[in-house]
Amino acid sequence: MEIFLGLVLSYLLGSIPTAYLFGKALKGIDIRQHGSGNVGATNAFRILGKGPGTVVLLLDILKGALAITVVGNFFHFDKVYLRLLLGVMVVIGHNWTVFLQFKGGKGIATSLGVLIGLAIQFESLRIVLTVTLVAWIIPFLITGYVSLSSMIAGIVLPLAMLFTKQTPEILALGAVFCTFVLVRHIPNMKRLLAGQEKQVNFPFKRNK
Repeated sequence: MEIFLGLVLSYLLGSIPTAYLFGKALKGIDIRQHGSGNVGATNAFRILGKGPGTVVLLLDILKGALAITVVGNFFHFDKVYLRLLLGVMVVIGHNWTVFLQFKGGKGIATSLGVLIGLAIQFESLRIVLTVTLVAWIIPFLITGYVSLSSMIAGIVLPLAMLFTKQTPEILALGAVFCTFVLVRHIPNMKRLLAGQEKQVNFPFKRNK
């Protein structure tokens, strides 16, 4: 029962639609009807601006970290696989939120939060976190495409786990997250190939 409650709580935590809530609170809009229609930080940057977008990004990251640390500690999950399941559930909640007819974000920020939470718990994952972040940052600074950077980082994640000889359970998590990222970015892949994908400028990247 504790495992079930922990997984449900993690899913509901991930399901909190931060970009949607900020869109309603700040502009009185349904963010799903603007920009890419995605309920995530990238679309929040595009529609709500850099300030609100930054807050949404940080809150989405926090959801993932809290699922691993606070929820995991509350239920005294001492087995690695239980923490990993919490991470999967919080990302599923973000991607397919029950509060918006199962239409959510793409899980990048929340997945990052999960990795941060796991790195806090397991020292061996800190190098994986660092490599994955670098794999996102460098392509973004070069191209300005958030989607391309996210897909590259998603692919690098399980590879970094493999090269650092993580346990089979953690390797499975990396494979699941990579699959989530690629599946959620299929429309972006099509736009990239057609030359129609939009570049996004975050606060640390000056507009061209």
